[in-house]
Amino acid sequence: MIDFMAKQKNVLPGFNISIGFTIFYLSLIVLIPLSAAFIKTTELSLAEFWHVVTAPRVLASYKLTFGTSLIGALINAVFGLLTAWVLVRYTFPGKKIIDALVDLPFALPTAVAGIALTAVYAGNGWIGSWLEPHGIKVAFTPLGIIVALTFIGLPFVVRTVQPVLQDLEAETEEAAASLGANRWQTFSKIIFPAIWPALLTGFALAFARAIGEYGSVIFIAGNVPMVSEITPLIIITKLEQYEYSSATAIAVVMLVISFLLLFAINGLQWWMSRRSDASK
Repeated sequence: MIDFMAKQKNVLPGFNISIGFTIFYLSLIVLIPLSAAFIKTTELSLAEFWHVVTAPRVLASYKLTFGTSLIGALINAVFGLLTAWVLVRYTFPGKKIIDALVDLPFALPTAVAGIALTAVYAGNGWIGSWLEPHGIKVAFTPLGIIVALTFIGLPFVVRTVQPVLQDLEAETEEAAASLGANRWQTFSKIIFPAIWPALLTGFALAFARAIGEYGSVIFIAGNVPMVSEITPLIIITKLEQYEYSSATAIAVVMLVISFLLLFAINGLQWWMSRRSDASK
């Protein structure tokens, strides 16, 4: 009777129904579209597939896309952590405004962000006009791509690390200081190990977001083949030329590489978390 009443009071559906809806939803939104890309790619022979995905122009785009995405994610890992630290640990005028501005890349259409960044960093822009006389050209160069990818990836790191910093107890840091630890020792031995998994997650999210970014990059990149042409642009170009199999082939390579990188990052995060738990 008690078990029956407990089941009656359970508002959420049982495990079988929940997992069924979960698999159905993921299949509809993720698995089926991705499998369609793989199926479309099978229209190419192995030789044709290899010729498409290893063309010099495509290889150059791989290097640019993954390289700039990695640099942008690393920059966000550093400055995203600093931003989250300031928002959590300090009180100052305009704090809520700055906190809201962090989410601006989420709300702002990527094309609008790309146009705005291009206008600011172009040779006649507010910032570009100061940089170019010193030999630093941002717009229409790979450096501009890094700026755009850093812009769209910052919220992922800040919003991932911020809750963890809020949950850290100040008493632990005070105890370390009372035992003679300096600021660097407190940060490296107490704070950083606690926020490391969240920081790595934010880095992975920013990196994954940057790999597939198109709208904010297309305007500031310049799109010069072999120099500043990203892989998503090549995929779009193939689609516009009705070379659907070639487009999906390049997309599949991007997908596989991205999955392997994210799998490695998540594996490292799991290993670090397990090591941290074992040391306690």
